[in-house]
Amino acid sequence: MLCSLSLVSLGVQAQSTEQRPEQIIRDSIDDLMGEIDGREDYFAENVDELEALVDANLDGVADFRYIGASVMGRYFKNATPEQRARFADTFRQTLIDTYAKGLVSFDYDELRVLDKQRHSRSEDQASVDMEVVANDGEVYPVTYSLRKTDDGWKVVNVIVNGINLGLTFRNQFDQAMRDHNRDYDAVIDSWSPEVDVEELENGES
Repeated sequence: MLCSLSLVSLGVQAQSTEQRPEQIIRDSIDDLMGEIDGREDYFAENVDELEALVDANLDGVADFRYIGASVMGRYFKNATPEQRARFADTFRQTLIDTYAKGLVSFDYDELRVLDKQRHSRSEDQASVDMEVVANDGEVYPVTYSLRKTDDGWKVVNVIVNGINLGLTFRNQFDQAMRDHNRDYDAVIDSWSPEVDVEELENGES
């Protein structure tokens, strides 16, 4: 899956607060792809190992607590601390599962962080643009949104081919809360985010 492939490339074992956001993303792609290239068939048969690799790589760069709160949106303030933490963990695991499957199923030729990046309007926020080049030559733009924390730059959102994944997941959480009569535990227990592959490939209309 396109979204899985683009998002999972965020992993990096450690980062320096002095690194620029685009270098963090570039290093992370090189690091993870170096582990996977040529071993797709092996990981397709050993998904647990691939998920562990993905989890370790995402740990240093994605702010899952922040992302979880953003996805919960207006429902976050009324959730208990335990529900907030549980959703962040559940959200993280569902993404890891999806990313791992995408790495061994999407036919890509190249992942490249663009040399020319947009100037940041804020010292604590940044965007990093890259491209996913499919085997058929189709190019899909991907933009990472990052924020600067005490632990360095952390990814908080991704836009794939014009589709804002953070907003998509937030809308899905909102709909799930409506469907389950605002039962937080039921929503968390059944959480399974969906992104339409065809929608991502076609991009924002």
